[in-house]
Amino acid sequence: MCLAFPAKVLEIESDLATVERSGVKRAASLMLLPEAKVGDYVLIHAGFAMQVIDEREVQIRDALVAEMNGAPRTVESLAT
Repeated sequence: MCLAFPAKVLEIESDLATVERSGVKRAASLMLLPEAKVGDYVLIHAGFAMQVIDEREVQIRDALVAEMNGAPRTVESLAT
């Protein structure tokens, strides 16, 4: 199974973005998602931005990953 991870777009130069996730910055291609803008959250898979998502979706995904790693259940508290 392949997973995409959410990251925030910090800069864009041509079709290459600098994205950040948990303090780690890396390059990601916007070739498949040219509408992405600085400040957007995007799903990254294999170095390519695949989809723009909202910050709420990022919070839910982070809570689910934390739960998979043994954290107490928190997703319900995000449902409001």
